[in-house]
Amino acid sequence: MANLFSRWKDGLSRSSKAAFGQIASILGASEITQETWDDLETLLIQADMGIETAVSVLESLKRTQRTEGLIRANELFAALRTELRARLESPPLLKLDNKPAVILVVGVNGSGKTTTIAKLVSHFQSEDRKILLGAADTFRAAAMDQLQVWGDRLKVEVIVGASESDPGAVAFNAVQAGVARGMDIVLIDTAGRLHTRFNLMEELKKVNRVVGKALVGAPHEVWLVLDATIGQNALQQARSFKDAVHVTGVILSKLDSSARGGMAFAIQRELGLPILFAGLGEKPEDLQPFDPDAFIDGILSNA
Repeated sequence: MANLFSRWKDGLSRSSKAAFGQIASILGASEITQETWDDLETLLIQADMGIETAVSVLESLKRTQRTEGLIRANELFAALRTELRARLESPPLLKLDNKPAVILVVGVNGSGKTTTIAKLVSHFQSEDRKILLGAADTFRAAAMDQLQVWGDRLKVEVIVGASESDPGAVAFNAVQAGVARGMDIVLIDTAGRLHTRFNLMEELKKVNRVVGKALVGAPHEVWLVLDATIGQNALQQARSFKDAVHVTGVILSKLDSSARGGMAFAIQRELGLPILFAGLGEKPEDLQPFDPDAFIDGILSNA
């Protein structure tokens, strides 16, 4: 457990040292003033929590101040921690009971999607699950090659197609192969679609439909990989993907490289999507199931 906490603390060190690390100086022993609220609002926005979420947090803290009669700024710290924790849902238990469970992994280029898939393979292998990969990002030969390299390294079969071939056909073949081989999970990598490109989103919808023809009820999960380093821009991406396909959960990648951990709160408030995993480093074991308590402790560890 100590090692797990250390992993979260180290992975969130940039966020804890940046905006959230300034909480201690703002919430000192002085009396609570309008300047206290203004400074706290600025800090939360700088942490990429989003204006609406930051304002909502402040309004709740002001109610707590009135209700509990808080006078000193440092008395707000515990209330802030409680408020932040209340805004993060624990991720649902991933049963993945279908055999195979088909998971479509979506996200824009550069989000860390393919690397995240490799880490998911490692995670599921630790649970003794049999996994097959589908390389449906046929528009980029490098993406297929990268997935094949990971497949070879992790000793997992990868279903591929020719460069620029129909991604739906690759996804269809991957699901059928998963059924025929008795796999537990089929993970399908999709093109890193620019969220502003209508035709690419339509292509993603097609892949989603084709997978359902290969296996009734599939895909059972659609996971969106979001790059934590781009902050609020990730929300617009998420909305586009959510409109195109039925996204069931978010994986926050590159949290260890980001000083903007506050976006986790915006994702939950504005998108209503659970955060399933968090990328806390480059090693396979650094992809961790999202733990709201460890996340809050991590971002506030320097406060």
